[in-house]
Amino acid sequence: MTAQAKKTIDVVTIQMVRERKLAYNGTRLTTPQQAAQAFTELLGNPDREYFVAMMLDGKNRITTIHVVSEGSLNQSIVHPRETFKSAILANAAAVILAHNHPAGDTTPSREDREITRRLREAGDILGIKVLDHVIVDTDFGNAFSFVESGLL
Repeated sequence: MTAQAKKTIDVVTIQMVRERKLAYNGTRLTTPQQAAQAFTELLGNPDREYFVAMMLDGKNRITTIHVVSEGSLNQSIVHPRETFKSAILANAAAVILAHNHPAGDTTPSREDREITRRLREAGDILGIKVLDHVIVDTDFGNAFSFVESGLL
């Protein structure tokens, strides 16, 4: 009988890396407009879709913002694994999701509705509540809230 060669495995450390800081007054997020404003302060008025997750503490104050996906003019690829990875590392109690529609129409697409449903389900499994998903029109400051519209 021959001895099997031993396989090696990686031992890793997982950490978040701060890219930059964003000024924030520490107030609780209580409206979709506040989430839209935080999104706009982070990204300005981009010419493509960005999807972000805002990690919140137990008092709904932003602790971290993560750009989950940078997409094209009218879509970005979002996966629950990538969305909640930073929420877990940040010890988030909850998240608010936000993305922009560069064309200005904040009406959610079928894909927007589907990913919101999947992310809510993933958050429920992980014990990280999805408080809202906000679609932002950075040109005019308009925002669509899934919660206010009864879709979340």
